[in-house]
Amino acid sequence: MIRRLTIPEGLTTAQVLALIGATDALEGALPTPPPGEGELLPETYNYAYGDPRAGMVQRLRHAMTATLAEIWDQRAPNLPLANAREALILASLIEKETAIDSERPRVAAVYLNRLKRGMRLQADPTAAYAATEGEHPLGRELTRSDLERAHAYNTYVNTGLPPGPIDNPGRASLIAATHPADTDALYFVADGSGGHVFASTLEEHNRNVARWRQLQRESAGSKK
Repeated sequence: MIRRLTIPEGLTTAQVLALIGATDALEGALPTPPPGEGELLPETYNYAYGDPRAGMVQRLRHAMTATLAEIWDQRAPNLPLANAREALILASLIEKETAIDSERPRVAAVYLNRLKRGMRLQADPTAAYAATEGEHPLGRELTRSDLERAHAYNTYVNTGLPPGPIDNPGRASLIAATHPADTDALYFVADGSGGHVFASTLEEHNRNVARWRQLQRESAGSKK
């Protein structure tokens, strides 16, 4: 009997290993030491009763290695990325920023445009990762102290990409990282409906942020 295990996009490696460890039909121990962030490809995998857990983890690693190599080889020209690992790191940020497929290339473009200009990425997911050391979801809103935290992964205080991935991104985010949208946007903020609104100037972005904060106030008021 063929069984299926689905690994959702954007999980940390600890979360992926927890899913594999909790799959009763698999047997044996998980690998030690565990893989690092970004080494496991989220996908649906077929397996049989009694297959080893360590073997399943190895399949996820091989799948990520092969998929990343394939996508990097087909990348758009003139990306400000030095190698496939930098594309993987960028994809891990995209994965945390949006679950909307049509937005992924636009988010990628914003971050790549900022890299080209030497601007800090100011990616909220990196500040959240820094606040928890990637050990668990933040579970609350980011604070000013989170944004100002001195940490290698916090792109609010450091220029450039973080030193490593912050999760395990899926194929769509990997493709977006290597095929960004053709846009000069440098900013984006939530639009109140699950997506984002993008801007090319700080003035425009500030107006978008003001609208978002107004939506938040109205939502909070309606819940009282």
